[in-house]
Amino acid sequence: MMSRDSGPPKRRDTVLVVDDLPGTLGLLNEALEAAGFTVLLAQSAAFALSVIERIVPDIVLIDAIMPGMDGFELCRIMKRNAALAAVPIIFMTGLTETEHVVRGFEAGGVDYVTKPVSPDEVIARIGVHLMNARRTRSAQMALDAAGRFLIGAAPDGRVLWSTPQAAALLRDAADALPAREDGELYAWGEEGMLNAADLAPGRCVATVSNGRQTLEFHFVGQFGPGEMLLRVVAADAASGETLLQQRLGLTAREAEVLLWISRGKSNRDIGEILGMRPATVTKHLEQIYTKLGVENRASAASIAVRTASAEQPGIGPAR
Repeated sequence: MMSRDSGPPKRRDTVLVVDDLPGTLGLLNEALEAAGFTVLLAQSAAFALSVIERIVPDIVLIDAIMPGMDGFELCRIMKRNAALAAVPIIFMTGLTETEHVVRGFEAGGVDYVTKPVSPDEVIARIGVHLMNARRTRSAQMALDAAGRFLIGAAPDGRVLWSTPQAAALLRDAADALPAREDGELYAWGEEGMLNAADLAPGRCVATVSNGRQTLEFHFVGQFGPGEMLLRVVAADAASGETLLQQRLGLTAREAEVLLWISRGKSNRDIGEILGMRPATVTKHLEQIYTKLGVENRASAASIAVRTASAEQPGIGPAR
């Protein structure tokens, strides 16, 4: 009897385990291989760095306290590498003090487990974080393909990733972005840590200018743990929104919606650009129609175009 073709073999996720204790490495190697993972082992941070120069793992387990370079510093170095920025890092530590847990998250870790480690717990946590990482990568690929001017940013201002379109804007304005001591860029200078819970969608969290171009960073929403989604707006788009807001008595969000209406975008397109549901766009449109005294999007778009091109301020909606 012929066997049924089961298709190509399933890809095995690769786990890098970094620990100075051979016993921990052996325990996790056996458990992870039995669970179907490809396992890479490193007994020091230095050796781990040499491994990731050749192979990018899907997830990393790091012992927090090791001789020489500790796990926190190793994590920070890995997160500065664009190829590794999205790789989840789980800390392993016998230290349960809050300060060490906080240090792990501040360094870029997504989770921690306490020693002695439980292989079943480690495998369960790995599964969750691998699933989250795949969803994040899929979302980023979709944003890249859609041509959006978006970046993923950490609360301290580190740019974690960007769509190709946003990356081009950031390169053009690179000399205007304040640099950190380690050479990475802040998106918003010395204004401090940002808390997504305190930010309303559409709020401008920073403006930078290099004399040739001005960029604004607008909050879109929470993209993942410790990661915010920001829209990068060039000066011409920003000034158009401000003009409509000031001359037509609109809110900042309504001005954004009207600007994209004037550029022929559908409610669905505007929702994707501004990070809101099409139904929310429709509600904003209803308020815009009321304020402008019009009944449809064509009339609203016409007013937006005339307002943006008018030389004299104070031109109002047609009545």
